[in-house]
Amino acid sequence: MSKEEKQQLFKEALGNYPTGVTIVTAATKDGTPVGLTVNSFASVSLDPLLILWSVDHRVSSKDTFINGEKFAVHILAADQVDLCKTFATPNVDRFSNCSWNMSDHNIPIIDGAFAVLQCRLHQAVEAGDHTIIIGEVLDIDIENRDPMLYHRRNFGSIPAQFYTDIDERK
Repeated sequence: MSKEEKQQLFKEALGNYPTGVTIVTAATKDGTPVGLTVNSFASVSLDPLLILWSVDHRVSSKDTFINGEKFAVHILAADQVDLCKTFATPNVDRFSNCSWNMSDHNIPIIDGAFAVLQCRLHQAVEAGDHTIIIGEVLDIDIENRDPMLYHRRNFGSIPAQFYTDIDERK
């Protein structure tokens, strides 16, 4: 099997793995907000509170995340599909298309997310064509909203049937 065939199968396998979707934001040294859509997000540790995500080396803002001190992970709400797509689109003024403000930690925070984790950079680990960013959680805000689900290039909320099936198994 060729490298390209393996990469295609890898994309197909992981594209069929349902995930949540996040937007990660930070500020450059001059205070300019940057952000991108990320679905490579996971918890790492409870003590201390650590999370991780990865940034592609081709992303123009990667140095801000790798060399910066702080960032925020926004776990998107189900109704934020347009925002998700905006922050995944290159060469657009992403922050002009959303409501946001600068937090007390000097991190750009987008309004309306299911949850926001404000983090301090704990460690950056080179891994192939990405860098894994590990952050220590400083603050957590959660809204009473449904989180976004991503599966097979589609976005939406978790189907109500999912919870019905669980309740029937008890």
